[in-house]
Amino acid sequence: MAVFTQVSEFDARTLLADYTLGDFIALKGIAAGIENSNFFLTTTQGEFVLTVFEVLKAEQLPFYIELMHHLAAKAIPVPQPQTRRDGKRLSTLHGKPAAIVSKLPGSYEPKPNRTHCAIAGETLAKAHLAGLDFSIQQPNLRGLPWWETTAPTVMPFLDQTLAKLLQDTLVEQQGLAKSDDFKSLPRGPSHCDLFRDNVLFAGTPDHPVMGGFIDFYFAGVDTWIFDVAVSVNDWCIDHANGVFQPELLESWLAAYASIRPFTEAERRVWPAMLRGAALRFWISRLYDFYLPRPAQTLKPHDPGHFERILTQRTISASMALPKDS
Repeated sequence: MAVFTQVSEFDARTLLADYTLGDFIALKGIAAGIENSNFFLTTTQGEFVLTVFEVLKAEQLPFYIELMHHLAAKAIPVPQPQTRRDGKRLSTLHGKPAAIVSKLPGSYEPKPNRTHCAIAGETLAKAHLAGLDFSIQQPNLRGLPWWETTAPTVMPFLDQTLAKLLQDTLVEQQGLAKSDDFKSLPRGPSHCDLFRDNVLFAGTPDHPVMGGFIDFYFAGVDTWIFDVAVSVNDWCIDHANGVFQPELLESWLAAYASIRPFTEAERRVWPAMLRGAALRFWISRLYDFYLPRPAQTLKPHDPGHFERILTQRTISASMALPKDS
């Protein structure tokens, strides 16, 4: 668990005084995440999640908080930001922005099957459509401009072969961003980090039901096909080598397309978008691994994982997106 900011019982009780969420019962750190400090907060009215934001500034946070509020109001299963007595949904704790959101049911599934993939794909498509009328505009802050800025800082840690892979893929993505196909891609608020550990399932292993999408703090307005690529690069692979598992990928994409059919432009950019999605997380994991921030306990993710995924997306043909029947 990455705990950058210590939160005491006194801190939590003081914070709760600004809400109508009942009295404090318990606070426990959450063993996940490397960007924020997260805690399970239990009160006499229920269970919540308290997040202290370590990187994002208060002026950046309304997009994420209000997007969750917007989606929850449209029955998309996401954490519901809690509203303070003064009508605001952001607080301050130890000089840092903080928020309390509802705790969703279920737990994440480390080894999803076809059913899990289908449920996740369908829910993401519904979330994309539900966000169409969201009024706040903020780009994906970990998009191409961030890749271009961060790549030179991690390049010195790579051998010649890997440096070439990173540079070649970055050049491809720069060209893609200038293309007519890219400019025509459907876009809107996107999760941009929908890994399997950011999706909760309730129900039973044999009959799972969606618990909800969590951790929206990498979200931004981006192409929806990028959001899909990020997701399937985690959900539908053999994690030992990054190779797609066709039955999982087919289920994920078919379920998504049943709600929002893919466009011809999306089908044409799909292979490059999968590489871009892999590049984004390879760069960020390289940065966290070689240039980590101090934390109480911080174990960066293995950057080699996304190196393998990017290599696979470079040397192997990808399953085509399903067509609208």
